[in-house]
Amino acid sequence: MAAAVKARQKACAPYSKFKVGAALLTKGGEIVPGANVESVSYGLTCCAERVALFRALTSGKKQFSAIAVCARLDGGPMPCGACRQLLSEYAPDAVVWVCDSAKPGEISEYKVSELLPGAFRAFRRDSD
Repeated sequence: MAAAVKARQKACAPYSKFKVGAALLTKGGEIVPGANVESVSYGLTCCAERVALFRALTSGKKQFSAIAVCARLDGGPMPCGACRQLLSEYAPDAVVWVCDSAKPGEISEYKVSELLPGAFRAFRRDSD
């Protein structure tokens, strides 16, 4: 959680001012941080969880045990639907830790499968 709190300081949130930090823990014990990056075109904004996941994946890391997410919000920020989908694909067995950055010792814990039951898990083409 400390790594997520630290990553939050590097968030680029000039529009919402809502800074989020994340830290992805690999099964090998490495921590990969990420922070949200906003665009004036909100649809192009990328969440801290996805930034951490994309950094890890493009660095060759493939197995994850946990992800910590924090922001200044009572109870902490929950991953959005896009983050839940990507975590279900690339870190299905990971634990998700969430906290308010002002209270990093008060952590809620979830399984990725609890956050997105029935996630898309395979690509299937229809035959014409």
